[in-house]
Amino acid sequence: MISALSSGKHPNVKFFVFLLTGVLLIGGAVVVGARTLHSVNRTVVPNFDLERYMGTWYEIARFDHSFERGIEAAKACYTLQPDGRVTVENSGVDARTGEARVAHGKAHATDVPGHLRVSFFWIFYSDYNVMELDPDYRWALVGSRSPNYLWILSRTPALPQETLDEILRLARARGYDTDKLIYVDQSPR
Repeated sequence: MISALSSGKHPNVKFFVFLLTGVLLIGGAVVVGARTLHSVNRTVVPNFDLERYMGTWYEIARFDHSFERGIEAAKACYTLQPDGRVTVENSGVDARTGEARVAHGKAHATDVPGHLRVSFFWIFYSDYNVMELDPDYRWALVGSRSPNYLWILSRTPALPQETLDEILRLARARGYDTDKLIYVDQSPR
């Protein structure tokens, strides 16, 4: 039997080797992904007032991702509904065409302050983690369950450089690579 396996004459040997190789590759990818996932501190702020968070937030910087690629003048408007849910309107301008883009979504609070669930498509929700927040709710550092998403938000279209530097320091201390941030052009349109 050993000689048949080592010579490759057994009919299932190639399949077995292929299957074993696939399992090892997938297992390795899961381990690497888990290390990446755990290398970033995504804990949320301990004190969070959902009502104070409502209103307009300008996107100062973000990690690149397909659903916002090429969008300038990006902002989000959160409105608390009587039933406790939140309506979300994300808007911006497509830099290539100059056309306005708007996405409507919904969100709801969870049992963990600073952790919301947001959906822009049917019943599919994503984590929205308010990880750092100015005491006066002037800026926020927001992430997700994945370390591949990060946003710096502000109540104004620009932040003083000193404030931005502090937010970047906080993001780096959490394990984020702030060199990957894209700074959003908030020029009036």
